[in-house]
Amino acid sequence: MATFDFVIIGAGPGGEAAAYKARKRGATVAIIDRRWFGGSCPHIGCLPSKALLYSAAQHAANEAAYTWSRASAHRDYMVNRAPDGAEPDDSGHEKRLRDAGAVTYRGAGRIAKPGEVEVTHDGTTHRLASRNVVIAVGSSSKAPPLPGLDKIHTWTNDQATLARELPKSLLVLGGGPTGCEMAQVYARFGVPTTIVQSGDRLMPTDHPRNAEAVTAGLRASGIDVRLGSRAVAARAGAGRDGAHVIELEDGSTAEGHEILLAVGRQFPLADLGLEAYDIDAASREPFPRDGRLRIAEGLWVIGDPAGPELHTHQAHYQGETAVRMALGDNVTPDYRALPRATYTDPEAAFVGVTLEQAQSAGIDAFEEVADYATSTKGYAVEATVGHITIVVDRATRQLVGAAAACPDASAAIHECVLAIQARVPMEVLAATIHAFPSTSRIFNGLFADALEKLDGPQAS
Repeated sequence: MATFDFVIIGAGPGGEAAAYKARKRGATVAIIDRRWFGGSCPHIGCLPSKALLYSAAQHAANEAAYTWSRASAHRDYMVNRAPDGAEPDDSGHEKRLRDAGAVTYRGAGRIAKPGEVEVTHDGTTHRLASRNVVIAVGSSSKAPPLPGLDKIHTWTNDQATLARELPKSLLVLGGGPTGCEMAQVYARFGVPTTIVQSGDRLMPTDHPRNAEAVTAGLRASGIDVRLGSRAVAARAGAGRDGAHVIELEDGSTAEGHEILLAVGRQFPLADLGLEAYDIDAASREPFPRDGRLRIAEGLWVIGDPAGPELHTHQAHYQGETAVRMALGDNVTPDYRALPRATYTDPEAAFVGVTLEQAQSAGIDAFEEVADYATSTKGYAVEATVGHITIVVDRATRQLVGAAAACPDASAAIHECVLAIQARVPMEVLAATIHAFPSTSRIFNGLFADALEKLDGPQAS
């Protein structure tokens, strides 16, 4: 039996971050994954989807010059997949972990008893002892319980990000970030695309103004966005030209030759042996998904299963934080300034809370809003939609929320991320010089408006 300071089950972004942080601190590490070292993000998630979104934007601007063949080749380069290969090559991720001093095992890890993990690797079952076991198993696409759906070979983000051929048509079930991003990719390459969302808006966990702007952007790309439409059944190949049919609660139908499932995520916890720590993995919520990280003595969970949200950057942060906590550092997770970003056209970004969320939490808050399309920057880029919003706490005179929908929202939001994290006073934000005519300058105008509301006209 080999002994380590950390045994990490799952080698995605969270697991990798934990392994690298532990090795930098001189701790010994074993890290296990059953499929890809690096996880979903570089292979079927963040990197290929963003590469395809870029290619789709180029195609929309110059259809003849940027073909799907070029987009597919660029995506394959990003995921390290050979032109004739079916799977991305993750060997670089495993090599970097080994070079850092981690011991890697390719197989399924399972907790045998507290502080002991077994893994079958190269035909041999290894038993690994550790003071700290880190669960970093990520998540997978959830299939809705629709009668008839099991007769259809559905897509998940795996197929949507790795496809080499364009489908005849695409039906996306679910209007979260994945569904919105991939819908715009295929629509911009000329694929008839429909999104079916059961709720009354897309991106239900994002800022409402972001949802409005993204919906407008998707419709401008030719996407049929069906809101308030709950799917109730599926009929394989029953539509036009052999398309699959999804029956909706209102009696209407939607069709697609491929059906992309983007209705949520599920966490592969059942076979990890969590019962060794008296945790019932089969229960609806085996442990609170509040991002606490430590769920039992010597047992940590990071990434998607940990909550509070589902982001690669959250997993990376949690991996490093869990190691620091395990090694005795005086730190606790802090998600006040957790940024969210969706990379559609327009982009949408959000940090902190909305005005309604702040007020529900007992904060005496107000918001300032600017229309992006009629800002100097908006006019310059011929924007037709978008906004910049900030939420301010009167008592602390600090930012508690911000949102943006515009071409560079994912970059511009980070001034507000830092402001919330560092509790920067509104006086400092308003007095900071911002380049004109940038998106950040629009934020600066809102900071000045907020300061005037706090102190009166003399403040500005």
